[in-house]
Amino acid sequence: MTIIAIVLAYFALLFALSRWQGRRATNETFYRANRQSPWYMVAFGMIGASISGITFVSVPGMVLNTQMTYLQMCMGFILGYVVVAFVLLPLYYRLNLTSIYAYLGQRLGRHSHKTGSWLFLLSKMTGAAVRFYVVCIILQRFVFEPQGVPFAVTTVILVLLIWLYTRTGGIKTLVWTDSLQTLCLFTALLLIIYKVATDLGLSMESVVGAVDSNTLSRVFVWDDWASKQNFWKQFLSGIFVVLVMTGVDQDMMQKNLTCKTLRGAQKDMCTYGIAFLPANLLFLSLGVLLTMWYQQHGLALPANGDDLLPAYIQTATNVQCSMFNVQCLFVLGIVAASFSSADSALTSLTTIYCVDIMERKDDERLRKRTHIAVCAVFVLFILLFKTVNSTSLIDAIYIICGYTYGPLLGLFAYGLLTKRPVNDHLVPYIAIASPLLCYAIEYAVGQTTGYHFGYELLMMNGLLTFTGLLVSSHDINS
Repeated sequence: MTIIAIVLAYFALLFALSRWQGRRATNETFYRANRQSPWYMVAFGMIGASISGITFVSVPGMVLNTQMTYLQMCMGFILGYVVVAFVLLPLYYRLNLTSIYAYLGQRLGRHSHKTGSWLFLLSKMTGAAVRFYVVCIILQRFVFEPQGVPFAVTTVILVLLIWLYTRTGGIKTLVWTDSLQTLCLFTALLLIIYKVATDLGLSMESVVGAVDSNTLSRVFVWDDWASKQNFWKQFLSGIFVVLVMTGVDQDMMQKNLTCKTLRGAQKDMCTYGIAFLPANLLFLSLGVLLTMWYQQHGLALPANGDDLLPAYIQTATNVQCSMFNVQCLFVLGIVAASFSSADSALTSLTTIYCVDIMERKDDERLRKRTHIAVCAVFVLFILLFKTVNSTSLIDAIYIICGYTYGPLLGLFAYGLLTKRPVNDHLVPYIAIASPLLCYAIEYAVGQTTGYHFGYELLMMNGLLTFTGLLVSSHDINS
């Protein structure tokens, strides 16, 4: 009952913020927040929106297999955010865009515009469903399953809650609710770290030394070029992941485009880009502390890294080893992280369909119906993912990213790095062929050499798309 009370109180705050920000809302409010968002509120909220429930569950468990090498990718994130802030944001603000894929239409043509929009719809719906799947599973395990509620009903209830607090104010509401959710997320994280450290008999001053001296705290891999954790692979992949999953992602850019000025948007992006490194360091440090806790209590570590924190939550709750209700903290952190990413995803999907696909930006009736339809499809994707998922959730996100975001990277890179035209009618075929060819190459290399591509898959996919567009431009000139 305590968990249910906390969740209800949490959503009461979200609905209060939604009602406050949703007054006299229009389509311009829903899509762009009237370009009046304070940059510091956007920056703080974007930290939580970028982290998501995937990070909360999967990143602590990463230390079991890859130590703290994920921080190498986070270092690449920082440079990626700088590039987005000073290369892409000025372009988007100069063109006064609501949807960033309108740039593809202006630069390359109508088919390129539609291709980019449909790619985003597929990519974001898939990725957001994976992320939100986490909160559905967690709440099902800790709250709804003991009450006999089926998983499908749990999913519908949670998505319905998102629709209720975003249906009026849209992106304007999210700027403020995301800030609340970021605050709740890090409050829960820090209290859980404090709890684990206390159970280990460590003071907060000695936690840093204990984590640093642990063999799982290894960050850099310089010597093994075949390893997916090699520094340069991770660092470069981090740059390109940000360019794609933020720079050419309507979901992430839509909030940044609500800032009053370009300078404000650049400050907001650089701020939360830098914050990514210490934020993930906290999650990985929690993972190291959890392994120490398991060893201290003579318990076997979970076989799946994604189970490291959830299994601890159940065990710690059963033995009641501290004054904190760790289960409540965990649920609060998961809910805050997952909802801050899912709500903006559904809003951006609605924006793209109305503005880019249907080209009816001012049709309020269409926007409301689309928002409902997007929520319904979102539920179906979550249920589908539950039946087919067989890998680490964090890896699943980046595998999906590599195949579906790669063509977006190629399209934007071609538009920005060249002045050549493109055979616009061929763009949809190139965008489909590139991921298929990428998969064939990855499979062939794996079968012949045993090497499997990691996060660099995204770069290869983007390069194949870029090459296809370049080849198509020669047909025009000839």
